[in-house]
Amino acid sequence: MENELNTCIELLQIGIDEHNEEVLNEIAKDIITLDKNSVKQEINCLFIGKNDDNNCFLEINAGAGGTESNDWAAMLLRMYLRWCEKKHFQYEIMDQVTGEEAGIKSVTVKITGEKAYGWSKMETGVHRLVRISPFDANSKRHTSFASVWIYPLIEENIDIKISPDDIRIDTYRASGAGGQHVNKTESAVRITHVPTNLSAQSQSDRSQHKNKERCLKMLKAKLYALEMKNKQTEKDIANSNKSDIAWGNHIRSYVLHPYHMVKDLRTGLDTPNTAAVLNGEIDNFIITALSKKLHHK
Repeated sequence: MENELNTCIELLQIGIDEHNEEVLNEIAKDIITLDKNSVKQEINCLFIGKNDDNNCFLEINAGAGGTESNDWAAMLLRMYLRWCEKKHFQYEIMDQVTGEEAGIKSVTVKITGEKAYGWSKMETGVHRLVRISPFDANSKRHTSFASVWIYPLIEENIDIKISPDDIRIDTYRASGAGGQHVNKTESAVRITHVPTNLSAQSQSDRSQHKNKERCLKMLKAKLYALEMKNKQTEKDIANSNKSDIAWGNHIRSYVLHPYHMVKDLRTGLDTPNTAAVLNGEIDNFIITALSKKLHHK
């Protein structure tokens, strides 16, 4: 790329000296192409993590606040599914608990695609919404929170041992559409790892056995991610430097009233185009966060 740039500079000087518009126009096209390629290469350099090439799970949990937070969690789910579609990622909703009046209490989504975890991982954290509530008859401003956790789908060759004595398996009836199957069959499965209190649930398949297999995979992925987090925490303590993406931190604010602004608190990047962001245009936030993380290593 450096050689291409030097060639463009040399030809550009020739075109200027000879007042040759045809040469200048060709060089302009070459520079635009070179610029696009450099951006692609720069983005590719951001994915150097051990599991960046893996598929992943996205988990959203509504914070305290009832209907408001449940609706916000549903808005986040829609944002991420739109983002997946724009990136041509495949997604599958593994488990979803709906709110009593509106929205969702929690949801787990499997995302499949090139560098799915690498692209998604910086979304882990607490997301904050400020708006005039559509559920408040007095049209008051409300602040809602929802947490997002991204963890990689680990490869089969990674040895994560789970003792049968450490897990509790519960079955329950699947919620949502499903007709007689939903009403009569306890096919949904929740597996809880008692020592860590981590849990995984799946109701996306009619087979209880298959849901159990899916839960175990998700639970292994969570335990692996927890181990990676603990190692990072130890490293941060050793370096006397807290991680800037510590899990659970408030990472982004979405303000819809009294003005429109989405701001990432880790990087300072903001945009007034809240509609575009909520429609899945979040690549700029992700790339900026990945770049900052890389440069602070």
